Amino acid sequence: MKIQFIHHLAQRPAPIRLGCFILALLLLWLPFAAPIYLLVKDANLVSILTMVLLYVEFIFLLKIWGKYLYQEPHILQHYGLEFSRNNGVDLVWGLAIGISSVLILFGLQGAFGWLIWQQPQVFLLKIVLESCIVGIGVGFAEEVLFRGWLLNELERNYKANISLWTNAIIFAGLHFIKPLAAIIHTLPQFPALVLLGLTQVWGKRWRRGRLGLPIGLHGGLVGGYYIINVGQLIKYSGQVPDWITGVNNNPLQGVMGVLFMSILALWMWKNKN
Repeated sequence: MKIQFIHHLAQRPAPIRLGCFILALLLLWLPFAAPIYLLVKDANLVSILTMVLLYVEFIFLLKIWGKYLYQEPHILQHYGLEFSRNNGVDLVWGLAIGISSVLILFGLQGAFGWLIWQQPQVFLLKIVLESCIVGIGVGFAEEVLFRGWLLNELERNYKANISLWTNAIIFAGLHFIKPLAAIIHTLPQFPALVLLGLTQVWGKRWRRGRLGLPIGLHGGLVGGYYIINVGQLIKYSGQVPDWITGVNNNPLQGVMGVLFMSILALWMWKNKN
């Protein structure tokens, strides 16, 4: 009966498979997460513990999913998470592109007089080290999720372009799972997030299905912005409206951020072709 169900599920459309996977993940996660919410009083610690638990169980479930649903015992490698020299080079290259893009974006705004560079308010080396951990962590987690599992499930049923755009829109949309007021507050970043999603898929396809470049690029963008934001390295001069530099000081919510993401996406698309 179980074998028949698994075989039947593997033949079902992607939305049904995705729904079943998410349901199984929640059923696996809730019995462990509920005591944390009940017993731990620190909200930040609760968030960290539950999210780490969720992701560990996500990776665990992925391995079972690949082995039994697709007869693929090394599903993470199938997604492009291979430990190879080429993937390592891609990762470093992606980090360099991501960090350079952030520095160029803010550097140009500084040259135009739109922002003022400031002395760091905290020990900069500490912030740089933290940015590496945060950047690589976010890049790894989101790329295995979106450009690994989700993209693979979509590509099993849909053509390349449909999978591309669906992946990018879902990636952007899931960043808005928050209260309505917060959604409205951050909605201007949606186009830039869609562009980032497109860039990451094209990056993976360019590198023959490896995830090193997407992880590195994502990590570089997050880490570069972390250094500038947490290090308090800039102050906007107010010479231009914030819809140019970024609403709420978020570069993804401004024309300059969308322009840079468009250039990055176009460059990645041309290389992919």
